[in-house]
Amino acid sequence: MRIEKIRERLWEAIFRPRLDEQVLNEAMGKARSAQPPPVVWLLGRTQAGKTSIIRSLTGSPDAVIGNGFQSCTKASRFYDHPESAPVVRFLDTQGLGEVSYDPSEDISFCEAQAHLVIAVIKAAEGMQTDVFDVLRTVRLRHPEWPVIVAQTCLHELYAHGAGHVLPYPFNDPGWERGLPSDLVRALLFQRQELGSLPGTAPVIWVPVDLTLPEDGLNPHVYGLDALWAAVETASEAGLKTRLLGSQDVRDVFALSAHQQIVGYTGASAALGALPVVDMALVPAIQAKMLHSLARIYDLAWDTRRASEFIGLLGTGFMAGYGLRLVGRSLVKLVPVAGQTAGAAYGAVASAGITFALGKAAVFYLDKTVKRQPVRAEDLRKVFQEALESGKQMASSLFKTRQA
Repeated sequence: MRIEKIRERLWEAIFRPRLDEQVLNEAMGKARSAQPPPVVWLLGRTQAGKTSIIRSLTGSPDAVIGNGFQSCTKASRFYDHPESAPVVRFLDTQGLGEVSYDPSEDISFCEAQAHLVIAVIKAAEGMQTDVFDVLRTVRLRHPEWPVIVAQTCLHELYAHGAGHVLPYPFNDPGWERGLPSDLVRALLFQRQELGSLPGTAPVIWVPVDLTLPEDGLNPHVYGLDALWAAVETASEAGLKTRLLGSQDVRDVFALSAHQQIVGYTGASAALGALPVVDMALVPAIQAKMLHSLARIYDLAWDTRRASEFIGLLGTGFMAGYGLRLVGRSLVKLVPVAGQTAGAAYGAVASAGITFALGKAAVFYLDKTVKRQPVRAEDLRKVFQEALESGKQMASSLFKTRQA
């Protein structure tokens, strides 16, 4: 295929202002089927603090979380984040402890979906028999599953007017010393009540107090770093990288953009690995990503802006994009070897360029919204560096899917 034809196809697929929703929905549906996002099962009573954990891990405001839950069983709900291209799916089991509710059916469903279990219990609610019974049942069937137990709302056991104990003490031996006595008794009672679970996988206890800034507690995300550390220990899904990225993700706009980019990168990897010609579907996903990123910065991804962006990336980008597009499709046509090597190559190539396009777009959009000049050499540097990061991420995603 001639470069000119590829340029035309790329322009039509990625940079036209209007999207073909039917093509896009087809692409995202195939991607989610091929590579569903990891599922974090939040197990606990209503009002235990599960939404606060989702908000703190994702950086999403409460309103978005509340509107984003979708029922999946009698009393359980899914929350996809980000909704359009999820990098993680939270599964919330409602109703534990309620009279006349038998959670066994919902528990079986959740158990079949989960990649990570986080039990969420309020420190001030001593008895957690219903929650702990579910944990024991789950670990009997999955003794290899690590379990995180988040003990929440610590401030309810502080003396009036008291704040958090700083620095966060619970990572150190002897943390019981120097803490409010009511809090210590409550935390230890819950740990003794659960006792040992079947299996040898770890049970990681994490006291947290995740509040809103207007609540007046400092810090308002007390223990969040410890919770992240527990998640990284218990999960192989790389959730921290998916949701927070690296040091370059510094503000709420960049955080939201990063999660969108990772979501679409995962979708591109899934499609790129399929044994079909993906020359239309992957660009459709990339197009949707660019429009989504522009909305984060309250800008329109229109013809003028797209033209400026691609002009700054230069003709080398267009040629390289076309070669990768053709190459990953041709490799998959090789008999036998192409089915495996081609899938891996397709996943890495598709995801790498999607990630790089997204990061370059964020650089361009951030400069644009701040009315700062965008230097072509800086934009190309961002693209090239992100291309390597995207390839590494894609390799990880592909290996996880193959495992």
